[in-house]
Amino acid sequence: MLVVMKKDATQEQIDHVIEAIGRLGLSAHPIPGAQRTAIGITGNKGSLDRNILESLDGVLEAIPVSKPFKQVSREWRQDDTVVDVAGVKIGGPHLVLIGGPCAVESLEQVRAVARAVKAAGGHLLRGGAFKPRTSPYSFQGLGEEGLRILAQVRDEVGLPVVTEALDPDGVGLVETYADMIQIGARNMQNFSLLKRAGKSRLPVLLKRGMSATIDELLLAAEYVVSEGNPNVVLCERGVRTFANHTRNTLDLSAIPAVKGVSHLPIIADPSHGTGRREKVLPMARASIAAGADGLIVEVHHQPERALSDGHQAIYPDMFADLVEQIRRLAPVVDRDMHPPVEVPAAG
Repeated sequence: MLVVMKKDATQEQIDHVIEAIGRLGLSAHPIPGAQRTAIGITGNKGSLDRNILESLDGVLEAIPVSKPFKQVSREWRQDDTVVDVAGVKIGGPHLVLIGGPCAVESLEQVRAVARAVKAAGGHLLRGGAFKPRTSPYSFQGLGEEGLRILAQVRDEVGLPVVTEALDPDGVGLVETYADMIQIGARNMQNFSLLKRAGKSRLPVLLKRGMSATIDELLLAAEYVVSEGNPNVVLCERGVRTFANHTRNTLDLSAIPAVKGVSHLPIIADPSHGTGRREKVLPMARASIAAGADGLIVEVHHQPERALSDGHQAIYPDMFADLVEQIRRLAPVVDRDMHPPVEVPAAG
């Protein structure tokens, strides 16, 4: 249920409605807007009598929320959410580009790639310290040492860091070293991890599972938001189909579909979405044309030596070309590039 207040509703009336919702044993979530305040309600197991709420002073109407995902739906909030990642705003008028290696391999590797990403005009640095791999014999990441490397390079180069947490304990480590928590495709329905991320102070990048529907993706986001963290960015990274010309099928239709039913920002991952270096740039352009708020791309200065997913990582000069192509494309979709934002050097 969503309670919409009148334009001239006073703060006292808003507080009174919140108290009334609490007396019903439910949770109230005020949503200030440009013209009026709305109050979302969660916790009701069955139908709620709208007349009780609409009889309160200052209330315009009470609207049932039909979607199974409540707080991330357009019914709950009409205005687009903008997520701030250490000064980089995802979901506003500016396009955001995230680049970096699939896996952190060494300080020298991350430093070289980060400098190239920064020089090209990238906004955030990605890199995996913990790597969930299909084979137990594949490189699993450097763990906390990888997080230390990312933090050191962030301070040297000035790019905020997004990196993956695999479990609830890992969220605490990521909080110590990084600026954004990634929840990968394999963990999209790891509900204990989602709940822990929902209690974090850091924004969350939530990737769509390989076989997940749009509703399942948004319900996963609902887990995070319902725990108190509204700063969620969704990511379309390709789904598994019968096709064999790419690693996955990048579902471009998911981008406008999500934007139609949710206020959360969504970016695209053409690296995992195709698994082929030569397909990353064209699918990146297509993602922006479809309405994505940004891109997350794998970049490696020596992909032939990469310990993880080297075949889909683009070279630094290709990333620079991608940035320039997106810069030219942005005005066509009424966007522009996010201005450079630097992380202050460590004290």
